[in-house]
Amino acid sequence: MKIVAGNSNRPLADAISQYLKLPPARSQVKRFADMEVFVEIQENVRGQDVFVIQSTSFPANDNMMELLILIDALKRSSARRITAVLPYYGYARQDRKPGPRTPISAKLVANLIERAGADRVLTVDLHAGQIQGFFDIPTDNLFAAPVMVRDIEDQYGTENLVVVSPDVGGVVRARALAKRIDVPIAICDKRRERPGESEVMNVIGDVEGKRCILIDDIVDSGGTIVNAADALLEKGATEVVCYVTHGVLSGGAVSRIQNSRLKALVITDSILPTAAVQAARNIRVLSIAPLLGEAILRTSREESVSSLFY
Repeated sequence: MKIVAGNSNRPLADAISQYLKLPPARSQVKRFADMEVFVEIQENVRGQDVFVIQSTSFPANDNMMELLILIDALKRSSARRITAVLPYYGYARQDRKPGPRTPISAKLVANLIERAGADRVLTVDLHAGQIQGFFDIPTDNLFAAPVMVRDIEDQYGTENLVVVSPDVGGVVRARALAKRIDVPIAICDKRRERPGESEVMNVIGDVEGKRCILIDDIVDSGGTIVNAADALLEKGATEVVCYVTHGVLSGGAVSRIQNSRLKALVITDSILPTAAVQAARNIRVLSIAPLLGEAILRTSREESVSSLFY
């Protein structure tokens, strides 16, 4: 087995390698003067089971090209099997046609990864589960929920707790988390006026006097969770903590979170945290390196990965 790391999230790749007690394979990923990507695998991978670790986060297109070229280099180096490990799957929010003459970019990305030569895909908390069906190769969609559950129990306990979905679309995710810790759920009814902006209109469920755990897969501008926190506190919640798998946090999101009434935003390191995220007083980062490391180990050994979901 070999681990090959792209440049998108080196600290996570190093943490996975430490978990596996396996140093990353020597490789060079650099840019020419015109920003073309150049890759060289600097050790023998012939006949090896290779795992390429690369989040396709910002800059999404650069990181995507790195991933594709790494896969191509490994394919041409006679690797036996190549697994694309994507802690964060970019373009996942473009999973359907929201209007006429629009693309389904999540499907296009799946096609690119397959055509580059990947034999398997391993990712975490896809924005929509049906994206697995965009691939014609085995695809494992891991969940960060077990990592979050342990942190919730350690940091906050489960007494007087309610899990809240920030919108109707996230109810399945919220219900699954609530079932794990045996607490009730509530839902924020959200009306989005335009992309990137949202307005919470109502709260469905009893949150008065409760400690609320908001749960979502992606936080980008931060507007949804900030508005949801305000609505919950106005309905009598005592405090609001938000758990999100992928901290995209673009634009002024970090400042918006810091100035909000959220007690804390807890994200994973599926995307490399920026300096602003690391310095924020109410943003905390959980590592999913053990989760991904164990999934990689089991995949290499042809063992069950589904038991990691529970």
